[in-house]
Amino acid sequence: MIKQSHLKPDTASYRQIIPAGDYWMHVITAGQTLRILDLEGNQAADTLFFNAADPHERYSACDTIREQENVFITAGTVLMSDLCRPMLTVTADTVGRHDTLGGACATESNTVRYALEKFSMHACRDSFLLAVAENEHYGLDKRDIGHNINFFMNVPVTADGGLTFADGLSAPGKYVELRAEMSVIVLISNCPQLNNPCNAYNPTPVEVMIWDAGA
Repeated sequence: MIKQSHLKPDTASYRQIIPAGDYWMHVITAGQTLRILDLEGNQAADTLFFNAADPHERYSACDTIREQENVFITAGTVLMSDLCRPMLTVTADTVGRHDTLGGACATESNTVRYALEKFSMHACRDSFLLAVAENEHYGLDKRDIGHNINFFMNVPVTADGGLTFADGLSAPGKYVELRAEMSVIVLISNCPQLNNPCNAYNPTPVEVMIWDAGA
């Protein structure tokens, strides 16, 4: 569902550009709103969410899909934790839908799906592993890397229940916004994938913005 935001970039309390292939890790406090902005179009942003007070509670694709009765993420979707508690609500979305089934790319999946020589290519799981290793103060490790959302990624579900990686639905300037229902750790891998059209075969930067509660 397409829904525009009333929030203006010049009133954001925080702004940061995430280069292609890099990660970003930050705490969003309850009531704040996070915008992920696709600067150049068709750039997947693989994202994990954790309860900032207890990182063992984290985003659950299974609980979110079951509670929303929808396999796609869009405006109005409430992102649920593995304890079936609301973590964030999608308050605006100018793309229309986002994937939470396809998972994050990894060196192993690149090898299985594409070719043995793809093993050395950078992948989102590498970024997640690097992020938790470089930010030990969050209390996370590789065992905590679970379900993620692929914002801006188009993964249609086929009639027989399969998944396909298709050309993106996003475009330059499109965005998704989420309001934190609890304080959360957000970990984004700005996807470096070059083997399928999720990044239009050309990874590009995205921007994140944060507005304080009541903005």
